[in-house]
Amino acid sequence: MMTHEEIVPAAKPAGPGLGIRPMRQSDAEQVLAIYQAGLDTGQAGFETTAPSWEGFTAGKLAHPRYVAVDTATGQVVGWVAASPVSARPVYAGVVEHSVYVHPGCQAHGIGRALLEEFIAASEDAGIWTIQAGVFPGNTASLALHDKLGFRVVGTRERVGCHRGLWRDVVLLERRSAVTGQ
Repeated sequence: MMTHEEIVPAAKPAGPGLGIRPMRQSDAEQVLAIYQAGLDTGQAGFETTAPSWEGFTAGKLAHPRYVAVDTATGQVVGWVAASPVSARPVYAGVVEHSVYVHPGCQAHGIGRALLEEFIAASEDAGIWTIQAGVFPGNTASLALHDKLGFRVVGTRERVGCHRGLWRDVVLLERRSAVTGQ
């Protein structure tokens, strides 16, 4: 598996050199390395270690699931995927998503491109609510979600102890414009 140190040197793809496509099994190493790099920041989630590819795919919906790729190099520079919030049929259209961008490529619109593609595909797939939980200190993620129509539902205070600190989580959701929810 690629280590965090192996992926840090990547550079932002230039302009039209960014492609968004469905995630494939062949993306596993790069996706998990980006995931681990995000977890290493302490601002991306409660986990401290990215799962195996089998664990990752078992916990995520098969569609919609995308990667952003530097078209010149083929390198994966970000990903977005979602998990169902419940197995109960009434929640079939409600997911919790994650979006991660390579640390060397952040602040260049890659997260936005991924999330826009994910939102469109979610609506096509009959998903009416996209949820997210974001640490209050992850201001870039909060701003991105705000720009794309997510609203703050509330804050769960001291929901979990992470790296020795009790952390709050800002709950976000976006309702589909298609269903009028």
